[in-house]
Amino acid sequence: MTDTASTAAILSGNGASGSKSEQAYATVKSRIVDGTYSPGYRLVLAKIAEDLGVSVVPVREAIRRLEAEGLVTFERNVGATVSGIDPTEFLYTMQTLSIIEGAATALSAPLIGAADVARARAVNAEMRECLQHFDPVRFTALNQDFHSILFEHCPNPHILDLVHRGWNRLASLRSSTFRFVPGRAHESVDEHEALLQLIEAGAGADTIEKAARLHRSATLDAYLAQSNAGSLSAH
Repeated sequence: MTDTASTAAILSGNGASGSKSEQAYATVKSRIVDGTYSPGYRLVLAKIAEDLGVSVVPVREAIRRLEAEGLVTFERNVGATVSGIDPTEFLYTMQTLSIIEGAATALSAPLIGAADVARARAVNAEMRECLQHFDPVRFTALNQDFHSILFEHCPNPHILDLVHRGWNRLASLRSSTFRFVPGRAHESVDEHEALLQLIEAGAGADTIEKAARLHRSATLDAYLAQSNAGSLSAH
């Protein structure tokens, strides 16, 4: 979808009740999240306003709001730019998510029925197809769909709330990890099938929790290895 088409979809989706500031906010945020505006990208207010067919005022309000959320940075003599991804925050979020999502999946496992497994397997099949013409943003969305099926039956609402917070934090970090380590995507799909087989076989909670935790931490390890390699090659 082109920028113009996606903008039109977002604006129409907000309806007449959505203020111009809200519309500008939704459009710019979506472009930051999907990587259209990458870290360091300079946000030229006049250009964005022209794209949206609004004045600069609502765009400026939207940019201020995104700055308050940490998605945009304002520098003197430079203006507004898309913030970089905080590697420390990403590390802590992924470490936490590996623990709580592992627990949620283990608690959910006895309540996962054949229909749920079939749904998860269908999503994983879409992920496998996505590998052929790799789209990291779509792959990440499907990945969330897959894991949601596995932890959505968790009977502990507090753990479930923490899992959702972790996923939301990853979204705010604009983390499509697979953009940086696309090779990890192939392994991830295989590990998904292994998780489903454990659940189908009625494996113990400890076994399922460990598998789910290692699956999440393996993605983090791949990202950290790639980041370290990049920092070494830069010196």
